[in-house]
Amino acid sequence: MTDDIDQPAGFELTNLGPGPSGLMAKIPEPVRAFFARPVVRGIIAGLLIAASMPPWGWWPLAFAGIAVFDLLLAGASVKQRLGRGFVTGLALFVPTISWISQLTFPGYLIASLAYALMVGVAAMAVPPHWGRRPALIGAWVLCESLRSAWPFGGVPLSLLAVGQVAGPYAPIARVGGVLLIAVATLALGLFFSAALSGEPRRVMVIPLLASALLSLLAMVAPKGTDTGRTVDVAYVQGGGPQGTRAINTDERKVFERHLEASQDVPPGLDLVLWPEDVVDTDRTVQEAEEGRELEELAAQLDATLIVGTVEGVSNEEFRNSSQVVTAEGEWIDQFIKVQRVPFGEFVPFRTLIEKVAPDTLASRDATVSHQSGLLTTPEAKLATVISWEVFFGHRARSGVAAGGEILYNPTNGATYTGTLVQTQQVASTRLRAIETGRWAVQVSPTGFSAFVSPTGEVFQRSSQVHPRVEVRRGMPLRDGETWYVRWGDTPARVLAVLLLAAGWVLDRRWRNRPLDLGPVKGGWGRLRLPGA
Repeated sequence: MTDDIDQPAGFELTNLGPGPSGLMAKIPEPVRAFFARPVVRGIIAGLLIAASMPPWGWWPLAFAGIAVFDLLLAGASVKQRLGRGFVTGLALFVPTISWISQLTFPGYLIASLAYALMVGVAAMAVPPHWGRRPALIGAWVLCESLRSAWPFGGVPLSLLAVGQVAGPYAPIARVGGVLLIAVATLALGLFFSAALSGEPRRVMVIPLLASALLSLLAMVAPKGTDTGRTVDVAYVQGGGPQGTRAINTDERKVFERHLEASQDVPPGLDLVLWPEDVVDTDRTVQEAEEGRELEELAAQLDATLIVGTVEGVSNEEFRNSSQVVTAEGEWIDQFIKVQRVPFGEFVPFRTLIEKVAPDTLASRDATVSHQSGLLTTPEAKLATVISWEVFFGHRARSGVAAGGEILYNPTNGATYTGTLVQTQQVASTRLRAIETGRWAVQVSPTGFSAFVSPTGEVFQRSSQVHPRVEVRRGMPLRDGETWYVRWGDTPARVLAVLLLAAGWVLDRRWRNRPLDLGPVKGGWGRLRLPGA
């Protein structure tokens, strides 16, 4: 503290304040010394936030991680904030996006370092003193917003909301999506930070009231409404091994597993939903033998069948889509995927990466459409988000705004072993259901598959690897707009900018205030902090 104050010649400052206060004073000195190491605190902060997310899912740990991170930035220089933010980001992303290594290990390393650097830059944007806490909320939210859009179209994983969908802040999604959940989560974490610092109650109560206000807004916000119509729906999970790739998989066997599993679909249903990419053809599916078999299956089931297809376009491109075939054998609608998986469905810097890891790359890139995602069937309109698209709130919002009455997420996680990306996808489907006020169906060839209510409750979740058919009768079709469908992420982004600006205004006022040192020889000591 004394090094930060311009002292008059011959004037020495001593006993400027007590030692650790509040809860910190109760922590043994060796433990405080351990936490005093910035690298250790940064790693702990990142790991706590990571542990709040699926598959670990200990969502309260996010508040502890945020509190540690906030205290780590207190009084730090710009360079220190960059480094400490980078370490925290690295500890967060290395475990939570490790699934990317199963697509490309070089891409995983690049992504981990790049996103950790983003957290470091966000920390640089946070003033170190009085305005730190509102600015930290704003900077973190803007960082999440940026990662959700750039680079490579965005990688919106490891967001605070992915963990908090299991906690009490989940309903805030219908107000302002994942970014507003992040605001509430950060605010409560900062409340605990203030408590650890032994700060006055008036300081502690501000973030607590902010998070409570957002929860109250979620209680009164529109939730969507039932139309009075229902549908009977089945999902078909064909099963099969994990850790497979297209280049070493018999595509016909994948298709046949789903044909076989579909024999367990009971009669009298309206919709039968298949996963993504379980029908793989060199030309359009209608021209292939698989197309005729699907027409026969729809007729046998006497139901509308929606299947995930991958069709060859050229030696350089393929088309990933969901297509609708009716019980009469008519192909009536198709949605082509918009949001592609980086390093999976297209390869950034292909010419560079081919030189160091050619065997890990997809040989073709997926085409891109500009469709809303709406699939229209005789029974219902489905807002469709194919696989990766479920991580993007704006994709589900687009399909619902176009008239979607149900959310449909056909996916294919067979490439990935374990449960990391699969559990994060279920969490994201829950977020999309709450954001839009719609029932959702997620279906995967190897799991997880599930039905999700508009409140985010999960029903009939499958296990992994094994075949599974689940039926949900009387699923309500819904309409109406939530606030998130109406306004998207814009309100949360505006709030983040305002909080960041407010933080710097408060910091400037703090720096410009005179520092009253009390009585000294010859009068009262009043100093200004450097930078005033």
